[in-house]
Amino acid sequence: MLSKKQMSELREHLERAQNPVFYYDNDADGLCSFVLLRKFLGRGNGVAVRSYPDLNASYAHKASELKADYVFVLDKPVLSQEFVNAIQGMNLPFVWIDHHIMGDKNPYAGVQVYNSAGNGKSGEPVTAMVYNLTKCKEDLWIALMGCIADHHLPVFASEFKKEHPEYWSKGIKKPFDAYYKSEIGKLARAINFGLKDSAGNVIALQNFLISCRSPADMFAEVSENKSFREKYNELLKKYNSFIESAEKNLSEKMLFFVYGGEVSMSADIANELSYRHPEIFVVVAYMKGAILNLSLRGAGVKKMLEKILPKLENATGGGHADAVGARIRTSDLEKFKELLSKEIT
Repeated sequence: MLSKKQMSELREHLERAQNPVFYYDNDADGLCSFVLLRKFLGRGNGVAVRSYPDLNASYAHKASELKADYVFVLDKPVLSQEFVNAIQGMNLPFVWIDHHIMGDKNPYAGVQVYNSAGNGKSGEPVTAMVYNLTKCKEDLWIALMGCIADHHLPVFASEFKKEHPEYWSKGIKKPFDAYYKSEIGKLARAINFGLKDSAGNVIALQNFLISCRSPADMFAEVSENKSFREKYNELLKKYNSFIESAEKNLSEKMLFFVYGGEVSMSADIANELSYRHPEIFVVVAYMKGAILNLSLRGAGVKKMLEKILPKLENATGGGHADAVGARIRTSDLEKFKELLSKEIT
């Protein structure tokens, strides 16, 4: 949680920004935090960041292209030094709002950091921080979507339950109970699917969400969300098929699932499998060419990954204590699986 002083400073940054660009992580927490800020300010442009794990230098040109006077980065755990150098070379104020664990010191000189993590633990999602800043009751449902999608049940969930009981369910005690068993959770999952669409359709989605006034608007049959609805229905079929196939790989201590295709759903698949089987370690690997994108879930899996990565060439990764992502060479898949099995046992 940010201090009152930090919240005040953040408001000042936002007030000074007349044409900000918001780089946000390509997930529901990232998108929802941007939408909240855009609705609050009434100005600014959003850029979904698909590079992983860092925000790489290829995105820097968007700040110049959009004639930004301020740069905000939302929900990215790592910034490449090349990206930081490029933005600072434009003499733009640079604010980084995040909740992932970082070192004791800000690794990027000149970047204003507002991070809710502390005591070696990840903090509340960026959506929660932003909602606590904007306090716009009309946007409560958007804030909740970003939070539960990032495995966080905020204190304002009870307020949402009272205002929109039809979008809630009985017996919700954990964030993913809401994510997988309620109507608001269905909308949050749909956002994550919508973000897998083309760049143009993602821009259309963020603009549509900015125009929405209630949860009922999201799946209303209007032209503005047509591509979003179509992409959701298309990917939902593929997703359900992957979940069914993945569960055939279930063993006593680990579920290891490898798949391919045009669209990566690794994090989404891993989250649901982990929710269904919380007692085991889940690994979902998306194979495309020479590189594998991995999503891992399980108690203490981050520490395990940190031991494994140095043993593999050009391997990268990181994330939360029990949920991480990684990139390895496809040729190292079996070696990775063997090393992880040893860590687990």
